[in-house]
Amino acid sequence: MSKEIISIIFDLFKTKGSNLQYGNENVTQLEHALQCAELTEQSNHAKEIITAALLHDIGHLLYDGKDPILEGIDGKHENLGADYLSQYFDKKITLPIRAHVNSKRYLAFADKSYYNLLSEASKISLIAQGGPFTKEGAENFINQPLMKEAVELRKFDDLAKELNKITPPIEYFQHYVESSLRQ
Repeated sequence: MSKEIISIIFDLFKTKGSNLQYGNENVTQLEHALQCAELTEQSNHAKEIITAALLHDIGHLLYDGKDPILEGIDGKHENLGADYLSQYFDKKITLPIRAHVNSKRYLAFADKSYYNLLSEASKISLIAQGGPFTKEGAENFINQPLMKEAVELRKFDDLAKELNKITPPIEYFQHYVESSLRQ
């Protein structure tokens, strides 16, 4: 089953992800995923975080129709993706994926310069996703398990939008994904 699910996931990224823009950014979902995974790997993170970085936006690819965020509606893609992946991966992968949107909300509260670093599309989606956390919300968020890893993932997520960036193909990351599967 492990080879089969990886094939299904990678095919989804190569078919739908290579034709679907990442929100209103200049890169596709596949380009964004590859850039995010590559940045995470270059920073010497564990295989689970590299896997989470590669797969964090799979929820955008799982919608039957148009991505609701394009209409300014939060479709909770992070939950859709984490729920789907939880069949195959443990919480070291799925919790950072589930938390990558709330990580943006956390960073927007905790680091006052963070908001200005966001792309215009990310600023718009931040509002649809609930805006910056309150002090209490930020404290509750960051004290949960694996949230520091989720915040690290989010930082790479924000950087992974470079037009025409050359990255390894998705198959390059297969060994990380395979070794991260639930046994």
